[in-house]
Amino acid sequence: MNIENEPLVRGVIFLLLAGGLITWEILKPRRQNTLPKTQRWRINFSLMVIDILLLRALFPLAAVGIALYSSEKNWGLFNRIELNPVLLIIITVLLLDLLIYWQHRLFHKIPWLWRLHRIHHTDLELDISSGVRFHPLEIILSMLIKTGFIIIFGLSPVGVLIFEIILNSTAMFNHSNIYIKPTIDRYLRWFIITPDMHRIHHSTVIKETDSNFGFNLPWWDRLFKSYCAEPHGGQTSMPLGLTEFRDAGKLRLRDLLWLPMKNKNSINTS
Repeated sequence: MNIENEPLVRGVIFLLLAGGLITWEILKPRRQNTLPKTQRWRINFSLMVIDILLLRALFPLAAVGIALYSSEKNWGLFNRIELNPVLLIIITVLLLDLLIYWQHRLFHKIPWLWRLHRIHHTDLELDISSGVRFHPLEIILSMLIKTGFIIIFGLSPVGVLIFEIILNSTAMFNHSNIYIKPTIDRYLRWFIITPDMHRIHHSTVIKETDSNFGFNLPWWDRLFKSYCAEPHGGQTSMPLGLTEFRDAGKLRLRDLLWLPMKNKNSINTS
């Protein structure tokens, strides 16, 4: 398996999917946005570029490379067990998705982790760009957790690559501002996390923010009783973001980068 093509493959898929979702958002939006899209996109995609550059600098092998190296060194549980390669790929995708679910819950429950993760929740509107709005320190910590998990369990390199592509794709999809008929949405929720399902997680109502933690598979929220079917305020009218950060003019890139070091109700006003 040639991992040198991994960034290219993921980049092409990202651009194709982003183009399709942006077109869908324009033609059939779920909610009417009021904030300038260019301002939010500049911030969100700037964070994405910073995150990518840091990850490439600090983790040159990336998650797939770590999985390959672990396989070569015979590290981890599944590298010592004879399993069907297809079964191992399925197990890898399921375990990583479960890891992301519980990691997400912990980032909401542990105060110092929430200080990093809340940058994601300060977005006052949602579209595909919200799926890449993460503080660099959270991204680095997430990669450390993921690579440690890959090494301990000896996960399939192909499975890791598939999971990474799925995760990037579903993060854009479930944050997108696209309209899906409610009858279709209710069916899709048994197989994938839809935008209407995940949007509830970005509600200003704390009980709703602490629900629907999944990014890809919807089963974990139902299994671990964190599923919320509908928001109290309704899909098209519920306020999004955090109650303490309502001024978009004070949510600039430099403010967000510095936000974890601020008190919970404090943000740069200069």
